[in-house]
Amino acid sequence: MADETVPQGPAGPPGPARPGGEVLARENLRASHEDRDQIVDQLRVAAGDGRLDAAELDQRVEAALTARTYGDLAVLVADLPATSARPPGVAAPRPKEAVRIECRHSNTRRDGRWAVPQRLEIQVKQGNVTLDLTQADITWPTLQLDVQLQHGNLILITRPGIFIDADDLIMRSGNVQLRSPHGPEVPAVLRIDLAGEVRHGNMVARPPYRSFWDWLRRRPYPYVAALPAGRPQRPG
Repeated sequence: MADETVPQGPAGPPGPARPGGEVLARENLRASHEDRDQIVDQLRVAAGDGRLDAAELDQRVEAALTARTYGDLAVLVADLPATSARPPGVAAPRPKEAVRIECRHSNTRRDGRWAVPQRLEIQVKQGNVTLDLTQADITWPTLQLDVQLQHGNLILITRPGIFIDADDLIMRSGNVQLRSPHGPEVPAVLRIDLAGEVRHGNMVARPPYRSFWDWLRRRPYPYVAALPAGRPQRPG
């Protein structure tokens, strides 16, 4: 039997030959834990894009975690567009340990898929910096955030599992507002240690805003569908 290509399934080796010379179709090969994790990631991205509702996500994630073969996994994503997920065995690029952001008389924003470093230094003078962590790639368990803010604003947009410690932040003629994200209790994925000084500025941490129609229809926050389902995730 010729080797078959399963659409949008995890990448894997060609089918092995049986004693009689017959080659197993790829869809019948056994999947690994890494293959299952790749499909689970694809499902969560699809849910975050609104292609799957919460019930469908839970059902497919459970099926992916118990799938035995590539064919079982391929069925779960056959109706979803392909993503840029890395093939199994290819490690994610390690984010930088330290990053510096300077903002003067301007606005700076990090959002979407961006790598969170281990240490982030931010200097703002008459400007605004927004760090949206709802879809960020978090590798380190902690983020040391050193702030020098003068006549400006620093806004952190968070999701469940992100905790902020602002005890070492010095405020001079400014305000600190820390709002916990709405959603189910999940294991910690990131602790942000805030330090530095704020002069005539505002430090705000909050969940993402919903539109009026999302609120009226009681739609969940955009990150809720992509939260861990079926098993906890460890930080790092």
